[in-house]
Formats: sequence, C-alpha cells, structure tokens
Amino acid sequence: MATSSTDSRSGTPTEPAAAQLRPVSDASELRGSARRRLLWAYGLGDAGTGMAAALIGFYLFIFYTAAAGLPAWMAGLVLMVARLWDAINDPIVGWLSDKTQSRSGPRLPWILWSAVPLGVAMAFMWWLPPGGPWMKFTVFVLISVVANSLYTCVNLPYAALAAELTTDVSLRTRLNTARFTGSIIASLVGTVLGGLLLRDHHNPASYFQVGIATGLIISASTLLCGWGLAPAARHCQRPVSETGTTRRLLRRVSRNRRFLKVLGLYLLLWCALQIMQTAALIYLPVVMHVPEGWSNWILLPFMVSTLGGLWLWNGVAHRRGRLQALHTGGALWIAACLLAMVLPALDAAILPTGSAINLARLLLLLATIITAGVGASTAYLIPWALLPDAIDADPEKPAGQYSAWMVLSQKICISFALFFFGNLMSLSGYQAARNAIQPDSALVAIRLCMGIIPAVLVLLGLLVVRRWPQRSLATSGPDGSDASQGNGQPIGVDG
Repeated sequence: MATSSTDSRSGTPTEPAAAQLRPVSDASELRGSARRRLLWAYGLGDAGTGMAAALIGFYLFIFYTAAAGLPAWMAGLVLMVARLWDAINDPIVGWLSDKTQSRSGPRLPWILWSAVPLGVAMAFMWWLPPGGPWMKFTVFVLISVVANSLYTCVNLPYAALAAELTTDVSLRTRLNTARFTGSIIASLVGTVLGGLLLRDHHNPASYFQVGIATGLIISASTLLCGWGLAPAARHCQRPVSETGTTRRLLRRVSRNRRFLKVLGLYLLLWCALQIMQTAALIYLPVVMHVPEGWSNWILLPFMVSTLGGLWLWNGVAHRRGRLQALHTGGALWIAACLLAMVLPALDAAILPTGSAINLARLLLLLATIITAGVGASTAYLIPWALLPDAIDADPEKPAGQYSAWMVLSQKICISFALFFFGNLMSLSGYQAARNAIQPDSALVAIRLCMGIIPAVLVLLGLLVVRRWPQRSLATSGPDGSDASQGNGQPIGVDG
C-alpha cells in the first residue's frame, strides 16, 4: 500500500501522495509504487501465454511430425484448423468483454476466471493420444480448440486494457514494452525448458513434461496479472455501450484507415515471424547440420536478442518515433533473412567447434540469429504501440472489438501460413524420420522459409505504414486525415 505524507498544520494528505488515495481514470496519473505495480502486473499478463506461444511456434510442428508421426501436411492442417477456430472466437469474446458489466470492469473477470482452465488445456496440448494418424489428428484438433478458446478469453481482454488504462501515448508504449518483456523473458524460460527436456525430439513423454510446467506458469502468472491490474482496471476508460449490427461494426472498422494500416503491418510481420519460428528447428539440424541437442540452445540467442531489441526500439520510439524504430528494425530483420539464405552449412562429421572453419561458420550463424532477433522484436512492439491511435480515432473507442479484429485477422493469416508451410515441406520431399536423408528440394524449401519468404513479408509491412498520419488525434478524423484548420501537434513519440 502506498504511504502518504501530511501537512503538519492541517494533518491532510499533500500532493502527490493524495493522488494515490483517490481512484484515477487514467493510469498516467499514477506515480511511484502504484505505477510500478501497474507495469509489473501488465508485464506478467503475457508471460505465461508468451511462453506457450513460443513453445508452440518452435516445437509443436516437430511434436506432431517427429513424436506423433503425422505427415507434414497433416500437422500443418492441425495447426491451420486450430488457428481458424481461434480466429472465429476472437470477435465473440471481444464483443462479450465489451458488454461485460462488473465492479472490476469488463476485462478482469475474463482474465481471472479463465486462468486455471487455460493452464490445464495448454498442458494437454503436448499429450500424445493413442490410435492411428487420423485419431491423433482428431484429438489434437479438439484439444487445440479448447486451449485456443481459453487463450482468447485471457489474452484478448488483457490486450484491450492497454488502450483503456491510459490515453498517454508514451505510457501505452511502456505498457506494451512491459507486456512483451514479460512475454520474451517467459519465452526464454520456455526455451531453457525445451533445451533441458526435449533433447530427443522423437520422445513424446518429454513434451508432456514441458506442457505440465508451462500450464502451471500460465495459471500463476495470469492470476498475478489480474490481481496487480485490479486497482487501475476498476476505474479505467470503459467502452461506450451502443447497439449496433455486425454490418455496422464491420463498416466502422473498414473505414478506420489507421486501423487498416496497423492491421496490415501486424499480419505481415507476424506471418514472417511464425514461418521462421516453425522452420527454425528444421533449418538448424537439417540445413545447417547443427547437432539436434545444440539446436534447442541456439534458440536462446534469438530470444535474448529479441528482448534486447524490444528495449532498444522502445528507446528509439521515445526519441525518434515509432516509425523510425520500425524502419531500422525491419531493415536488420530483412538483412538477417537474406543472410540465412546463403549461410554455409557446418561439417556434420565433426563437432561445431571441432575446426576453425566450423567454429567460424557457427559464429556467423549466431550473428545472423542475433540480428534477426533484434529486428524481429519490432513485430512484438510496434503494431500494438500503434493500435491505440487507431482506437482513439473511433468516437466509441471499443478497444475489445478492435483488439479482437486485430487478433482474429492475425490468426487467420497465420493459420494459412502454417498450412502453406506444412504443404511446402511435404511437396519438397521433407522427411521427419530420424537421420533421414533430405532431397535438395527440401533443403531449398527450408532456406526459403528462413530467408526470402519472411524478408518479402517484412518489406511489404514497411510499405503498408509508409504514410502513417503524424498529427494528433484531436486534429484528425476517424480515417486518419487531418480534420483541423490550424497547426496540429505531433502524436506523442512520433513527433
């Protein structure tokens, strides 16, 4: 509890201590321990789900193919069906959370009541059911549907809070920085768990151990997040309750040009990142000849550099603007992708450190991975830092619905990207069996998924936001055009 100082003559609280004793409608008014609690709690909200997302991105395709024995196209189909359902439930949860009436606000009940069931469902995503390929396919899809539904019940209301807690652009960026810092640190922990427990990618029992540990962390971090956000969330901005048809909602979203730009950027960057994540644990041992046991640990430099990049671009955004951070990070990301296309493979006959040439190639690989991580961190920070500008351009400010459309579109796009990846692997002749000899077509396809394909997607993302509006929302219309007759001021950190 924050302490307050008093005036020696009147015995009444003095500012700023008195500000901590009254409810605030904007989190930018919080100071001291109250603001630190807000940032720490918001950072915890994406920790468990971020760990789960990283493990799913890196390992789930490997689990389905190497441990469960599904063909690559069927594994891609599981991922696609699960993601499509995940996308369908996003606008439903967004609409329901906007309409939720509670003393704790519209978002917290969803976060708190879904925390424990989500942990259980995420653990069972890594359970290997009995039966043949189609039986396993069916069970995997059903478990993924339940887990992804609960994931939406936590993550979507949580994401909407960033726009409702404050109207201050700088604090919104800090909230998203805290969010993805927690997510990436938790992903690091998940990567360490994977390195320790998943030394043999063909052993299904080890995957379930990772699932149980992840489920416990998800439930605990989500409950702590809800507890920490409760004081600010009870009194923050609420969505305006107005009746309207789905057609009207779609028309409003489609006319918000700021939102369409953010959405395009988000889809392109995350499709690039998801394809690279899914391909990484195939690229390292199969193409680069990194021993399988080493491959898990080589993911760590990527996660560490992503965390460092998150804070780097937060500082650049504060000093030079969010778009400058995006452009610089995107250029590094593209350069790393192109380098991944042409890196020479290690000599598989000796250890990676067994000769000077092998060691030099390993160091070059690590440098490429680190550069990619620094650049890819923009996918975490910048789209969500720009989204509140688009929400503020809408007079009703329905943060839940805009967050829902953001996540829905992302999941639909990623579902088809993963299905494309699975089919590309099958068509290229890739074999998931241990020590299988891969044809040249498979090696080329894997390099494309780490290089040219994500590089093109990132470049398109940069082009989408090349004309992002620079004037403040007070002087802009909902479509992002200048609505003032005078001289507008720059938007927050984008000045």
